[in-house]
Amino acid sequence: MTRAQQTISIGLLVTSLYLALYLQLVPLPELVQTEIVPVLPFWALVSFGAYLLFRLGWNVMTFHDVPEAHKELTAEIELAKADLRRLGVDVD
Repeated sequence: MTRAQQTISIGLLVTSLYLALYLQLVPLPELVQTEIVPVLPFWALVSFGAYLLFRLGWNVMTFHDVPEAHKELTAEIELAKADLRRLGVDVD
């Protein structure tokens, strides 16, 4: 099973479960049915966004410098500056 098929399968499963709850096919207490079930998609979206923001912040905080990449990027910048100077562009 490919990653896309797995994602689609999980999405369909979650959608089916929510639809069963929303259409009251699964008996729940009245308070849960009227107050919680209608806002579950919004809650899931906000939770997913918060998770993604946390992951982004964590990865930025724990970012590891790669000295080789820094040297390579610096060399490419100097090469580009030299090329632009050769064409008569002031880059400094």
